[in-house]
Amino acid sequence: MYVDRVKKRVGDKVYCSVLIRESYRDESGKVQHRTLATLTKLPPPVIDLVERYLKGELQLVDNGVIVIQYSLPHGHVLAVLGTIRKLGLAKLMDPRPSRQRKLVVAMICGQILWGSSKLALARRLSEESACSTLGLELRLGKVSRDELYRAMDWLLRRQEKIQQGLAARHLKGQTLLLYDVTSAYYTGRESELVRYGYNRDGKRRHPQIVYGLLCDRSGCPIAVEVFAGNTADPTTLSSQIERIRERFGIERVVLVGDRGLITSRRIEEELRDVEGLDWLTALRADTIRKLARQGRIERSLFDEKDLAEIRSPDFPGERLIVCRNPFLADERARKREELLKRTERDLERIAAATRRSRRPLRDRMKIVERVGRVLGRSKVAKHFCWEITEEGVLRYWRNEASIEAEAALDGIYVIRTSVPEEKLDAPEAVAAYKQLSRVEWAFRAMKTVLDVRPIRHWRSPRIRAHVFLCMLAYYVRWHMEQAWAPLLFVDHERQQDESQRRSVVDRAPRSEAARKKEARGRTVDGQPVHCFRTLLDHLATLCRNRVQAGENPEHSFWLDTSPTPLQAKALQLLGIRTTTPKR
Repeated sequence: MYVDRVKKRVGDKVYCSVLIRESYRDESGKVQHRTLATLTKLPPPVIDLVERYLKGELQLVDNGVIVIQYSLPHGHVLAVLGTIRKLGLAKLMDPRPSRQRKLVVAMICGQILWGSSKLALARRLSEESACSTLGLELRLGKVSRDELYRAMDWLLRRQEKIQQGLAARHLKGQTLLLYDVTSAYYTGRESELVRYGYNRDGKRRHPQIVYGLLCDRSGCPIAVEVFAGNTADPTTLSSQIERIRERFGIERVVLVGDRGLITSRRIEEELRDVEGLDWLTALRADTIRKLARQGRIERSLFDEKDLAEIRSPDFPGERLIVCRNPFLADERARKREELLKRTERDLERIAAATRRSRRPLRDRMKIVERVGRVLGRSKVAKHFCWEITEEGVLRYWRNEASIEAEAALDGIYVIRTSVPEEKLDAPEAVAAYKQLSRVEWAFRAMKTVLDVRPIRHWRSPRIRAHVFLCMLAYYVRWHMEQAWAPLLFVDHERQQDESQRRSVVDRAPRSEAARKKEARGRTVDGQPVHCFRTLLDHLATLCRNRVQAGENPEHSFWLDTSPTPLQAKALQLLGIRTTTPKR
């Protein structure tokens, strides 16, 4: 082997490449040369050191000539940062490079990799306390918490512009948009956003904020907005309508929201008769029961199909698509029977106390209180009748008529939409409503993996910037999951098996490839199947080492470890090129 310096002239410029080559003879005996590695990007002292070693002028033995000073996890940073660069997210924030832009990119990476506080992230980025190559790759040097806070303020001023850029990428022409609202509890000092309201996190003692997420039909996030914690879900619609029509410049849009968000009142006050705006939602259970009493929903509708369109004078100019899911019907019947049996068991304890011979329960107020507590806990009071006899004994029995009336509507839900049939037929409308589950998955990922909570900021602008950062982090993660689907516990071939689905109302079938992955725990290539987090952890074992050659500190350079086959595959799926050193 030898070091070869190759010069190449292109126009008026001369390019020089430094290569490690070896000579060999082919079958005909002719001398050939092949390139083993490139040294072009290494410092000149290191190149000279390698050349001296190959010439035999320097012997590398265990005498401290080659020292690995320290190692930094690098593969997970390479994956996330490479995806951000591939998506052009930094240029979407600001076309001009700046330190603030670098810090925002670092915070997005930090939310995906660690989800820590800004103080902890500042420690991870600074050179003296780095725990990865993120600060090195972005050339940040020393980073302080206050710098990160100022970068959040810088990002918030550009939020509207960035969301307009995302809308221009993903929303074109007549578009179906998914919108939903959730909340996050708050444990710090209060701001005007932090209020007590309907808490979805089960933290009733804590105030909260409310935020709404707008996604395209595939679940890719487009925009997020933060509201006060006591804001009702339907009242957030007005700001989204303004954003969609005026700020995003979309001429025709179908807004998809759940039954608690797009209510009849919101439709009448804000959605109806708005040019270019249609909606798609579902009816509440009480409205479905009303239609059933009117005779517009009957079991005979589902003799041949599991969905049917009906009309009602209560919904003029709208389409109602009635669906019945047999699996959902069986599940609801099972849960109802479990609740009924559990309630009967609790009521029987009270009844036994009223019948016992020794110190029986005779206080009518206590009996009523205990029965009310049992029925209120199980939420099946309408399915039971009960009385206290003259002797003070509790009697109870099932209300079979009520149970049968509810069972008749098991598995039935009704889609309500203003979209004409020629633009969106019944199966497409049902499929569009089911896609709201993708927004629910986005909320789950933002809350649990990307750490939108706990919120560690006191000021309202910082709270808004924090939520926006989490949305951008989920935007990057969403694209990474799409690329990594063959390596993750997701069905990456579901779209190919949709033709085998009997109806859109049925559960989506799992492909054969997904079943094999789940059963064997191996991909088609024989690699272990991962979840997103464990795959990132495995990539983190690909390290960047600081190597010093000789006693001169100037003879130091970076050397990456060789990626494993799984790491190479993961980076390849992301479109990130790596140079693999010879083992």
